[in-house]
Amino acid sequence: MTTRTGSMATRLGFESGYVIAESGYRADCDEELRQFIIQITENQFLSGDIHEVVDAVLLWWRDGDGDLVDELVDGLTYLSATGQIWVLTPKAGRAGHVEPSDIQDAANIAGLSQTSTLAVAPDWSATRLVARKTSKR
Repeated sequence: MTTRTGSMATRLGFESGYVIAESGYRADCDEELRQFIIQITENQFLSGDIHEVVDAVLLWWRDGDGDLVDELVDGLTYLSATGQIWVLTPKAGRAGHVEPSDIQDAANIAGLSQTSTLAVAPDWSATRLVARKTSKR
C-alpha cells in the first residue's frame, strides 16, 4: 500500500473505532483506500440493511447510478448527529465521472452542506457532506 493513499485515508478524518457504512461498492472501487480506512478504524464496513448509528457513510457514486438525492437521504437515516457522508466519484476524464455541481445540487436538496473535496486515490475524488446546522430560536 502506498503512503500517499494512506495519507489521504487519514485526511478523511476517520479514527479508531469509527463505524462506517459503505454503499455503491463495486470492482472499480479503490481497494487500497478501503483497506487503509479499515486499518485506521479497526472495523469492517457495514453494508446492506443497517440498523445502527454510524459515524460516516462512504458512498461510491458514478454517473448513471440512480438518484443521488435518494441515496444521500438514505445515508442520513443512520448517520450520527456529528457524522459525515463522503461521496466518492471517479475523477474527471474517467468513466462514470460526476460533475461537482450535481453533487452540490443533490446535497442541498437532501439538507446537506458540502465542506471539502479531496483527490483520495488515482481514479477517485471524495466530497465531504455534513448535515446543515439548524438555527436556534
